[in-house]
Amino acid sequence: MANSGLPPLILASASPRRKDLLAQIGILPARIVPTDIDETPLKAELPRALALRLAQQKAEACAEPGFILAADTVVGVGRRILPKTEAREEAEMCLRLMSGRAHQCITGIAVKAPDGRLSARAVMTRVKFKRLTEAELTGYLDSGEWQGKAGGYGIQGIAGAFIASLNGSYTGVVGLPLFETRNLLIGMGWRAAT
Repeated sequence: MANSGLPPLILASASPRRKDLLAQIGILPARIVPTDIDETPLKAELPRALALRLAQQKAEACAEPGFILAADTVVGVGRRILPKTEAREEAEMCLRLMSGRAHQCITGIAVKAPDGRLSARAVMTRVKFKRLTEAELTGYLDSGEWQGKAGGYGIQGIAGAFIASLNGSYTGVVGLPLFETRNLLIGMGWRAAT
């Protein structure tokens, strides 16, 4: 869906998955302008609040003219926020914590309209991992697929085989809940050119 003649859609995210997800439903951003914000959780901040705050801050930090779409995905176990894993030890800690139990994957989405209005929402999906064997854990860690991923996994990769059940938005776990994103964009006045 091209948006020619109307304010452009700017995706404030470096995630290639978010761009691909939008393309899946025919939404093509005019530009991709990643924003650099401090993603450190605040003291006692809960996973849902963090995802929502980060999405809003990313949208606000983008100074491009047009409709700004930003998102952030946070994985939580109870009140605990799991990191975007950079070290193998972090990834192993996350996977052992999630093994055989449910966790929440929350994606905050925010849209800033050309007139400065901002609207945001958080979409939570409950994901249950199977109990991982030591061989599965080691094999996954050896793959390196966990690097830079919230909670140490991406559902669209090898870890998809670990998902025993999912209640909510699959695309939200990937990084952008498409149903809610499209509705939020339209609700803020964005529309595709026909």
